[in-house]
Amino acid sequence: MPKKILLVFAALTMSLFAGFEPVVMPLWPEGVPGAKAGLPAEVNDETGRTEFVSEPTLTFYPPAVDKPNGTAVIICPGGGYTRLSTQREGVQYANWLSSLGVTTFVLKNRLKEFGHPAPLRDVLRAIRLVRSRAKEFKINPDRIGVMGSSAGGHLAASAGTLYAHADGKTGDSLDAVNARPDFLILMYPVITLDGGPATHQGSRTNLIGAKPTPELVKLMSPDQQVTAQTPTTLLIHTQEDKTVPVENSILFYQALTRAGVPAEMYLLQRGAHGMGMRANLGTSSDWPTRAAEWLRAQGLLEPQQ
Repeated sequence: MPKKILLVFAALTMSLFAGFEPVVMPLWPEGVPGAKAGLPAEVNDETGRTEFVSEPTLTFYPPAVDKPNGTAVIICPGGGYTRLSTQREGVQYANWLSSLGVTTFVLKNRLKEFGHPAPLRDVLRAIRLVRSRAKEFKINPDRIGVMGSSAGGHLAASAGTLYAHADGKTGDSLDAVNARPDFLILMYPVITLDGGPATHQGSRTNLIGAKPTPELVKLMSPDQQVTAQTPTTLLIHTQEDKTVPVENSILFYQALTRAGVPAEMYLLQRGAHGMGMRANLGTSSDWPTRAAEWLRAQGLLEPQQ
């Protein structure tokens, strides 16, 4: 997306959200499962990053157009399961999606202080919560997607493959609500945790520890958990990404193709890891336009009937 267009977009979203205060909802009002005492207090720094999450939340952003289309997206910011890039890979995406008529929710999930299965439980609880309150949010319960970047992309892909797994349940009554996303948008996602050259070692260690069992490695490598029921997926990755190699998206796309799951993948040249919605990256900066076209082709931007 050219710099001039990005500046116009930023001005537009600022005007659309003028005076709007996002609504922050606790994810576990009944008490966080597996809560731990003595952890550091949550930190939200001046760059828009969040660390030491003990109280997971969802922040609600309504559609910024007159006629919402009924589609919802839960956004999982990246950060290697160490921190969350809440502003760059959360709020910015929420504003963009809201400008398309999409209802959005930015997830603040638990991180390395908890490890697996806490992040999986958080994202699946988020889906269940949004789906169970679809009428309240004026959304279609069959049009709920998950978008994630980097480690957040891993969490989103895990939601799309482990939505019915026992590790994602806590015994609460909301466990009965379907947690399967209806679609996925994965931005330069961490996928394989097999320890090979494509693995992002920090995400692997933070999520499943330094010496995970082979069974846990397989379970938490989403490319090895794809089935025919995995949701339709859009993948976006760059060749210049040296932190999370492009092979991660390729592995997931190949698994989706073998399973017969509709998928689209945009492999771009420019842009280091964590590019978000940066300008001046040539065609890589146009990914929001391409993603909107994909959403429209899926019928997800058409007003609900």
